[in-house]
Amino acid sequence: MSVGFGIIGAGTWGETHAKAYRAVPGAHLAGVADLDGDRAKKLAAAYGIPFATDSHAELLEREDVSAVSVATPDFAHKPLCLAAARAGKHILVEKPLATTVADAKEIIAACESAGVKLMVDFHNRWNPPFHKLKQAVQRGDLGEPQMLYLRLSDTLFVPTQMLSWAAKSSVAWFLASHTADLARWLCNADVKKVYSVSRSNVLAPQGIDTPDFFMTTLELTNGAVAVMENCWILSEASPVIFDFKCEFVGSKGHVNIDPSHHGMMQQFTEAGAEYPDVMVFPEVFGQHHGFAVASIRHFAECVLQDLPPLVTGEDGLKVTEVVCAILESAEKGEPVVLS
Repeated sequence: MSVGFGIIGAGTWGETHAKAYRAVPGAHLAGVADLDGDRAKKLAAAYGIPFATDSHAELLEREDVSAVSVATPDFAHKPLCLAAARAGKHILVEKPLATTVADAKEIIAACESAGVKLMVDFHNRWNPPFHKLKQAVQRGDLGEPQMLYLRLSDTLFVPTQMLSWAAKSSVAWFLASHTADLARWLCNADVKKVYSVSRSNVLAPQGIDTPDFFMTTLELTNGAVAVMENCWILSEASPVIFDFKCEFVGSKGHVNIDPSHHGMMQQFTEAGAEYPDVMVFPEVFGQHHGFAVASIRHFAECVLQDLPPLVTGEDGLKVTEVVCAILESAEKGEPVVLS
């Protein structure tokens, strides 16, 4: 049995999806679409994809495409997911599911109506240290969740050079969506209250009209409290493009995690200091590994075996609710209670 997969969005993360699907037995890449037709053709040529177009509608019309990855900027997710659902295609969408609660609910309803699978790519659930932490929490090794600290931030390179659309989004959607999902998942509880503070002193003067950072406190339904730091203004002198830290405190123990500056490999050359990637999607003998491709492979296997994905549209909706509350709290300067 062979199932055809399509990719909508041929940027950096779209290429990650191509690498992942290519390594799944029974899956084949049938087509790619991007508003930049040349970029779609370039990705197709690099990964042996037979069809490339600048129209997502043309891709969704193809009978040899059974499922698609939506790997576009966050603000473009809703129309693409709705179109894919109406075309009867299973959907893996990059986080966040949508940038409004109403849009997230509409996407979920469309997928349920069409009878297609919907998975949001919260790939840190496949990140080995976080998975180990989740197992320890489930076993009760750490007791009941008490405190959780999560810092996921990027250097200035990301909003000023990597993302041409940074001003149309924010670090809350780009990074806090990851940490908000981890907070819910690790604590096995929903968020009931959000208080966040942001500032706009660095990016705005450079013509990028989006907040520099969000400092957020989450109160969860089981009494646990999570603190999240998410910023886009770390120095580009950092040897790693992102900074990721976690501390989980339970009633019987605690865990510290450093997924970015872990020191497993440190490289020093004339170009400077570097911590080469050994966890996200490293290449070993021509094959791509790591948690970034593991989550995509999981979706492919769910389609191939007709299984429910481990991450659902409802998970995506919950995170969208949290990020919307972060933005509202930061704007109003007061806590926001989630219904």
